[in-house]
Amino acid sequence: MTSRCTPSSWQNLGVTGRPRSAIAKLPAYVPGRSTAAAEADHGITDAIKLASNEAPYGPLPSVAGAISSGMEHVNLYADHGAAALRHDLATHLGVDLDQVTVGAGSAGVLQQILLAYAERGDEVAMCWPSFEAYPVFAMLVEAEQVRVPLRDETFDLAALAAAVTPATKVVFITNPNNPTGTVVGTDEIATLLDTVPDTCLVVLDEAYNEFVTDHRVTDSTALLPRHSNLVITRTFSKAHGLAGLRVGYAIGHSDVIAMIDRTLVPFAVNELAQRAARASLGAIDEMRQRVDQVVAERERLHRELVAAGWTTPDPQANFIWFPVGDIAVALAAELERDGVVTRAFPDVGVRVTVADADRNDRFLAALAAAMDRLGLSPR
Repeated sequence: MTSRCTPSSWQNLGVTGRPRSAIAKLPAYVPGRSTAAAEADHGITDAIKLASNEAPYGPLPSVAGAISSGMEHVNLYADHGAAALRHDLATHLGVDLDQVTVGAGSAGVLQQILLAYAERGDEVAMCWPSFEAYPVFAMLVEAEQVRVPLRDETFDLAALAAAVTPATKVVFITNPNNPTGTVVGTDEIATLLDTVPDTCLVVLDEAYNEFVTDHRVTDSTALLPRHSNLVITRTFSKAHGLAGLRVGYAIGHSDVIAMIDRTLVPFAVNELAQRAARASLGAIDEMRQRVDQVVAERERLHRELVAAGWTTPDPQANFIWFPVGDIAVALAAELERDGVVTRAFPDVGVRVTVADADRNDRFLAALAAAMDRLGLSPR
């Protein structure tokens, strides 16, 4: 006779529900600190946030109009497949319609990829440090992480390729890398693709692609016809300034895209996000003008930092990386005292978003003051 717990005996189990062991051990993703938290901690009222690589501007006028006009439709479900947005993306990218999918930000698409392609016993390879969500997603599917150290703050693709085994299901390449802002050349990526087996999916995360000025980085979609195991992910969060609406996309072989689509949460990309993304694609020249402004500020910041004695990697995204090692947490805390919220990676470095000229100048002043209080020189 089968023995069953009665409702009264459930109380004696000492747990609420029975989560998967992998989820019980899963660390939560930690976003950048808010200005409200910094203001509360330091008794200030005018903090600025340079912690999450957000765009320093709101949506373009045409995009704002598309969002506003969509408000009357929010009582209805969005198109689950985002057919119109996929069509616009395929046209913009010059690929077939079945080579494109969309998701809740590129992070959502990255999670979908691991849900579709990795499970317990599989390996997920990445260089490290890189995007903090990769380990979370790997743990979610109970895959083993293989972390390859960066070389000179940059992805070491030769070492990454050497780390691939028959158990490796997914390899992440982040270009530009987050948090270091460095890039590898498209030719180097092609070499890695020639090295790894087709059974291993290579995910090229290009969330900051629009900010790259390094001539070694060319259009990665040109690699797709030769490599069916390549998936490229991009987002509308950064260059397009739509982080709050959560819309990203992937480009790849039609069979891979079909597998990714199977893991899409119903109606994950909402109506306003789809409308905004389509409008932003329609205003691509205006978007690029804004990107150019950010890049110009990035280059100015980098010049001033180098002149002040700082050694920072050549920035290719919309942020600057300070590989300050064991003073990372202390430096970020000192910057917060002056109302500048940045992102500290303990014992590794500090990442600072490039904003507009006024906020960037405030950061430079706060950085000099913070180092003076710490009794340290630029490094």
